[in-house]
Amino acid sequence: MKKFVSYIAAGIIGGVVSFGLMKSQLETNIIVEQTAPVVKTSNNASASNLPFDFVSASNKATKAVVQVKSSVIATSQRSDFFGFEELFGGRGFGPQEGAGSGVIIGDNGLIVTNNHVVSKADELLVTLSDGREYQATKIGADESTDLALIQIEGTNLPTLEFTDSDDLNVGEWVLAVGNPLGNLTSTVTAGIVSAIGRDIDIIKGNKAIEEFIQTDAAVNPGNSGGALVDAQGRLIGINTAIASGTGYYTGYSFAIPSNLVIRIVDEILENGGDIERAYLGLEVQDVQELLKNGVAVDFDYGVLISNVVNGSSAQFAGVRPGDIITNINGSEIQDYDELEEALKFVKVGDTVRLRVMRDGKRETIPIKIRKAG
Repeated sequence: MKKFVSYIAAGIIGGVVSFGLMKSQLETNIIVEQTAPVVKTSNNASASNLPFDFVSASNKATKAVVQVKSSVIATSQRSDFFGFEELFGGRGFGPQEGAGSGVIIGDNGLIVTNNHVVSKADELLVTLSDGREYQATKIGADESTDLALIQIEGTNLPTLEFTDSDDLNVGEWVLAVGNPLGNLTSTVTAGIVSAIGRDIDIIKGNKAIEEFIQTDAAVNPGNSGGALVDAQGRLIGINTAIASGTGYYTGYSFAIPSNLVIRIVDEILENGGDIERAYLGLEVQDVQELLKNGVAVDFDYGVLISNVVNGSSAQFAGVRPGDIITNINGSEIQDYDELEEALKFVKVGDTVRLRVMRDGKRETIPIKIRKAG
């Protein structure tokens, strides 16, 4: 039996995000295969032999990527200040202060960053690449995607253009831009896209939404919230996490794709603050799995509700154990995975229309999503 808690969100990894430094050296002697002869190349090979360089992209991105310093007044809060601290070996930059990165996405001073960078902060200080400093205000956040939106008041602010992350392919060159280790400001590293749509189970809680772009561009603590850009300098993702047992870069980094970032930013602005994801309060089983196991079910697809949590949105709406969900908001539901996908971005205040089979008859049940608990 699967426990289903409906949720929806956008964003990932806190306070000082760890990203590692990637070595990129051109070896004089490169062994192609164990049995192959040594192939010699020159360290002075002309850049014109490459299909592109990263100078223009780096120039665009570094101007729009900022450092975000977050401070907390009460030292007693420090233990959980950085959210994903255990991922990075528990390292920070001091008992009351952390540093991450952010990306200016609007000439009105809107900056997108990671929720874990700003979630516990009492004060936020933003430093631009040209040295200008601004106090920032938190507009809102989405814990389930580890994204947050903050704002500064300034003029002549550089911005970064979004591009469509759905068009990204494995093998494409990308740049990671941020402020690693607290003092290496405006650092640019390069790598390729290693995988797309990774779910690495980093965001805590049942409402997590993970669709990471995996790259081998080096990132370290402090890169969290910084930009992942394509070869044209367009924003393709927000750097969030690394795969590491030490808290420093060891080969792979992960970024939230731009299309998810855009969706979450729009939701935060529309909501006027933090996003709270939906909780339906259902425990369900795949109908097709039950049929395969010889269990008699009244329908041949969908998800069977085995339990409705007391006090949940589903219970208040009249959903019952034994109902079979076959459609949500007009989309057919074949199994649990499709149910989860259909509810992923539902938030408190939304209305979800469940179509169920009950006692051999179809019924439509509108559910107004309430706050959990």
